[in-house]
Amino acid sequence: MIAARRNADPRTGICGFSQIDPGAWDDLFSRARAPHPHYGRHVLGAHRAAGLLPDDLAFVVVRDGARLDALLPFRSRRDLSGLGAHVARPFLSPFVTATAPLVADGPDLAGTLDALVAGLGAASGSGAWRWPLLPVESPAGAGMLAAMRAAGWQHATVADFARPVLDRRESYEAFLSGHPHRSRLKDLRRRARRLAEGGVLGFETAAGGPRLTALVEAFLDLERAGWKGEAGSAMACRPQTVALARALFAETDGPVGARADALTLDGRPVAISLALTGNGTATLLKTAFDEGLRTHAPGLLLEAEIVRACHETAFADRLDSATLAGSVLEGLYRERETIAEVVALPPGAGALSLDRRIRLAHFEHRARETARRALKRR
Repeated sequence: MIAARRNADPRTGICGFSQIDPGAWDDLFSRARAPHPHYGRHVLGAHRAAGLLPDDLAFVVVRDGARLDALLPFRSRRDLSGLGAHVARPFLSPFVTATAPLVADGPDLAGTLDALVAGLGAASGSGAWRWPLLPVESPAGAGMLAAMRAAGWQHATVADFARPVLDRRESYEAFLSGHPHRSRLKDLRRRARRLAEGGVLGFETAAGGPRLTALVEAFLDLERAGWKGEAGSAMACRPQTVALARALFAETDGPVGARADALTLDGRPVAISLALTGNGTATLLKTAFDEGLRTHAPGLLLEAEIVRACHETAFADRLDSATLAGSVLEGLYRERETIAEVVALPPGAGALSLDRRIRLAHFEHRARETARRALKRR
């Protein structure tokens, strides 16, 4: 257990998972401004239930009495950007695609961000932070970086990319009107017609009950049958990630929910998307498709149907693709969100300069890319 402790700001503290009241956590998510689901109680609880939450995970929290106003899970690890010294990082797993803190909206948003930044400095012992997958234009991401600058922190970007997102229009026709990739949409209609020559093409959705459970199991089977199964990276290849999938994409009683969408051919799922929903955003975390039908692009056809359903049923105000750089959804989604890796230094962070830390991080990126290419050639 991590002992709760306080720093110079009376609102901030550092504590462990079990020291956070579940109701206050859910309430924070519901009050947060444009939150992502990854630091909600449901997602971190699913990681914990599957044995994928590190024992040394701690949380920077900002409180107002019993109420939570901000929360960030983090770990401290030796890092090349610190020449082997400890650097603090927000919690990251292969199933976490954004790392902005949860920050409650309200008239004292600026004060909450100031308190959070004070807590970040205390959590790292006035040491460096290395921040992957930070939405730098989101209210929490941009607000936190501004509060850092005001408190005398330095920060710089190691790398960034534009992630496709989609803001729902007043109608599906309005989404199609003036779409910059109309030829791509025409190609998808052609592929759908060709696929329908092999049977009855359908689309179904589940947000709870036995059908959600069935579609999660079908997803696990579909993903394992493809290249990820051969490579051993499918969720079904490890008991822990199977447990995570079943806990993550399950019906909940909190503010973060699960949703499964499927493209079917004669009733058989040929593409399945698993998403987390909450506070107006659907985060489309996982997609699998029948690779025997690859020429028909069933995964992308499913994504196009999800866009249509979003406009026709208004199940979300925004679709977050949750992708890395170079996603095929760049030809479908019309908006972009900048996702960056950031190194941040509080005042008095030590002799190693920010510029040198950025150069070390760039070196690490190049080394990993060289290794990846070598493995691909082999």
